[in-house]
Amino acid sequence: MDESRRPDTPSAPDIAPGGEAPAPRLNQTRTGIKPKAMPDPEADLTDPGLYFNRELSHLQFNVRVLEQALDEAHPLLNRLMFLLIFSSNMDEFFEIRVAGLKNQVALGDETTGSDGRLPRSVLAEIAQIAHEQVERQYRILNEALIPALETQGLRFRRRGDWTEAQRTWVRDYFETEIMPVISPIGLDPSHPFPRLVNKSLNFIVELEGKDAFGREGGMAILPAPRSLPRVIALPSDLCEGGFTEYVFLSSMIHAHAEEVFPGMTVRGCYQFRLTRNADMSVDPEDVSDLASALRGELLSRRYGSGVRLEVADNCPEELADFLLKQFELEATDLYRVNGPVNLTRMMSVLGEVERPELCYRSFTPGLPKALSKRDSVLQAVAEGDILLHHPFQSFSPVEEMLREAARDPDVLAIKQTLYRTGADSPIVNALVEAAGNGKEVTVVIELRARFDEADNLALASRLQEAGAIVIYGVMAYKTHAKMMHIVRREKGQLRHYAHLGTGNYHSKTAKLYTDYSLLTAHPTLCADVHKVFQQLSGMGRARRIEKLLHAPFTLHERLVAMIDREAEHARKGKRAHLIIKCNSLTEPKLIQALYRASQAGVECDLIIRGMCCLRPGLPGISESIRVRSIIGRFLEHTRVFHFHNDGKPETWGSSADFMARNMFHRVETCFPLLDKKLAARVRKDLETYLVDNCQSWLLQGDGTFVKQTPGEAAPISAQETLLYAYAARA
Repeated sequence: MDESRRPDTPSAPDIAPGGEAPAPRLNQTRTGIKPKAMPDPEADLTDPGLYFNRELSHLQFNVRVLEQALDEAHPLLNRLMFLLIFSSNMDEFFEIRVAGLKNQVALGDETTGSDGRLPRSVLAEIAQIAHEQVERQYRILNEALIPALETQGLRFRRRGDWTEAQRTWVRDYFETEIMPVISPIGLDPSHPFPRLVNKSLNFIVELEGKDAFGREGGMAILPAPRSLPRVIALPSDLCEGGFTEYVFLSSMIHAHAEEVFPGMTVRGCYQFRLTRNADMSVDPEDVSDLASALRGELLSRRYGSGVRLEVADNCPEELADFLLKQFELEATDLYRVNGPVNLTRMMSVLGEVERPELCYRSFTPGLPKALSKRDSVLQAVAEGDILLHHPFQSFSPVEEMLREAARDPDVLAIKQTLYRTGADSPIVNALVEAAGNGKEVTVVIELRARFDEADNLALASRLQEAGAIVIYGVMAYKTHAKMMHIVRREKGQLRHYAHLGTGNYHSKTAKLYTDYSLLTAHPTLCADVHKVFQQLSGMGRARRIEKLLHAPFTLHERLVAMIDREAEHARKGKRAHLIIKCNSLTEPKLIQALYRASQAGVECDLIIRGMCCLRPGLPGISESIRVRSIIGRFLEHTRVFHFHNDGKPETWGSSADFMARNMFHRVETCFPLLDKKLAARVRKDLETYLVDNCQSWLLQGDGTFVKQTPGEAAPISAQETLLYAYAARA
């Protein structure tokens, strides 16, 4: 393997033995511009050596999330949250990305991405990095976070540390809450190895003796009841020294396993967890009813082929091998862990602990002056475009605009796209109310939003029952655009209003994800939104759209053209600069356009949260491209593209990332900020991200990430800066 092409794990701190403070991070790269090499006109921009592997880049993002668990700039409970998010991210990574690679290998499919890496090679490197980082995750938990939590009066009690009173309480809890719902499964010729649900907690138990039917002991599987919490708070009167104490369900089951097998001797009891392939495939040519097809796929997702096996680190080798054989996995698919195998379920603790001093300070999202002066959102929007930057500014005006439209007798029609929303959200409630009030309500629901399919099926049923027209979009293209369209009669004429966003219509994630919302009554923009809705609901050729860029039709071509336009300005000796902020950058032709721009002398600042296949800093190829990833309190989710354009700047917001799926296989919108003040504000926001020296990681040409630190300069956190700039009370 070409080591120069390998995106190794970041140069990141580890924890010293005994839980000592982490070593300081290295800050080897500044953002200053170096003298450029001459561009190589003969360079082949399709050369695999110019691209990082997509899956390995995705894995590196997960590692950067894990890094936050060691960053003492975050409050303690939020450091624990990042460690648990790493677990959740890795679950999905194995369920989708690793599962896909394993399918390729099984089918003998050696199709490669732009980087030219074969699936088997990528899987081997994923296994190496994932084993290292998972082992490191548990050391961070056991040696850094759990001791730190204990100093704050929060304790997780292991079985060996229970007091006598706690043992009694655990025994009572086991007998009353666990025993009635637990179902042991003995393994013998009449009881073959059971089908276990994806990511469920289970135990493999070694037994000795004879049961009631005279059967010799052997092995049994003990699934933990899925209805029970995985972490249980002990009663306060049983906690010592004023501590708040927790015990794990796995410890309770382990401690009382012999009660599940009366008269037998339990020689060993070891927790394990299987991760399965959870991707869903629906062939558009074989499906006449998408909703029915997805309901069937949701059931099969729980029992897909195995991709990863997690076991307790004290599980004997022969039992681990037995489990691997049952799930048709290899030794590299086995992950031994020093702690609970299902760490993600510890998230419940974060919601139960009332210790505000151990969490981020609360804040009240702000409102633009244009909205604070008006009682009616529609009236405020009629007077001029309004831009909201979530979560620093409230998402409630978007909900209020829809709620107002639902109750306004002059509103005739409402159209809406929904991707990840939830059946009981304020947005859906308003749409139901609008339909009940006799409005023409049309909702385009993307049923195939991964891991939200069940929720979307539920909300589709609810809207249909209310009388709304529900459309599932275009079969071969996911509808990922974030659009709302309102038609209102004003002074005898129809006036149009629209919302265009970079994120989902989800009030909870709007408090956690950074996104932009544009509320507009601009006639041309609203007409474009109307045309996109007509394309989604009806049939016919693509219509001419004036202002919006629209995938899968014009978005990719225009983005390449705008990047090339910036390169042409640079070749003429003019100042040329672009800023791209999105979640992922993987599409080869867009990367090649950025390489051409860099060769021409364009300064390219890329703020890419997750996957990035572009290699920055290569002499003669990408020297003027800087790639940074921001990881902080909020999940960076905005997709914003800014082009200097020879002093006539253009700034765009979009629902699309720089990925092939967004450009060619989804319905996306990209909207211009036509109000110069709003565009300038977004440019200022982007510049704030570019000077972040607290939560910013710079991607190097060899694939490593270097975390930026202030050094002797003033510390600048982009998210904190924006929070104080926009929030009502920080």
